[in-house]
Amino acid sequence: MQTVFWTLPINEQFMNQITYKELKSVLNKILIKTGFDVNDAELCATIFSNSTADGYHSHGVNRFAEFIKSITDGYVQIDVSPEKLLSLGSFERWDGKLGPGPLNAHFSMNRAIALAKEYGMGCIAMQNSSHWMRGGAYGWQAAEAGCIGICFTNTEPNMPSWGAKTANTGNNPLIVAVPNDTGHIVLDMSLSQFSYGKMWQLTMEEKELPFPGGYNADGVLTTVPKDIVDTRRVLPTGYWKGSGLSIMLDLIVTLLSSGRSTAKIGEMEAEYGLSQVFICFDVDQLNHADRHKSLVDEIINHVTAAQPVDPGSQIEYPGSRTLKRRAKHMKEGIPINNEIWDHLLTMV
Repeated sequence: MQTVFWTLPINEQFMNQITYKELKSVLNKILIKTGFDVNDAELCATIFSNSTADGYHSHGVNRFAEFIKSITDGYVQIDVSPEKLLSLGSFERWDGKLGPGPLNAHFSMNRAIALAKEYGMGCIAMQNSSHWMRGGAYGWQAAEAGCIGICFTNTEPNMPSWGAKTANTGNNPLIVAVPNDTGHIVLDMSLSQFSYGKMWQLTMEEKELPFPGGYNADGVLTTVPKDIVDTRRVLPTGYWKGSGLSIMLDLIVTLLSSGRSTAKIGEMEAEYGLSQVFICFDVDQLNHADRHKSLVDEIINHVTAAQPVDPGSQIEYPGSRTLKRRAKHMKEGIPINNEIWDHLLTMV
């Protein structure tokens, strides 16, 4: 089993500048044509468009055609709604019924937010969901609602555990978000040094990774993304530490959701039926607004005040580059490869 990514070649010299409004309109039309109702199409188009505007094309517009294919192939169902299976105060377990991953994840984070507003904290575990695309979308969702947000998912086996030759763990994405009145702080990371989506995007752009991201067929660390995608020997983030964290996240998400583990997902012919967890804390009940701001400023100011290695550069923090890309793309348009854009237009 291997996840399929966009296969058209990308040449950066042939890029359209598409407005956010136009991108969202095209995606919305395709979703309605695929069978989504008006409200679900609007939300799903917004999630994909936001991810692309933020610069995450690999899990936004570049992944959209594959998302539609997962529906037409029957792995993702669009005529279902999540079903509650268990309620224990501020914790709930839900069955995603193999519904669209972005919609299930948005629903789950909204429910975690609602529980956090009621109890101070809330946790949702969902079984039988689908690929949520860009996990960071749900961290931003929590922060916008005034919540500290944490969410994570398991995946198909796509990363060797430390010391293994074959993929036996997932690069299980982990998202942590903190609301901040001058720009939310959002960490969005997979537990491989580079996500498969990012490596495939760089492969299509004929670029190398800035640092070694995995092993080639000769067992040598390499910066050539296609060699790593072909071997599926991605390097865990932090070496053995990322490997251990991947195993622990798989354990927690599987136990809380009572859903499929990475091992069981790997027995299927495609990546679906994933297990996911969404946790929120309502910051208004933790600290008054001035105290929250002073604590966040204390940490961010300390981090960004460090002397940069490269003169003229500035120290960034999780989410700061995303905010800059978002502002630029909303003002100037979003660069989208001609072939990808033209293909989407044929799907309308």
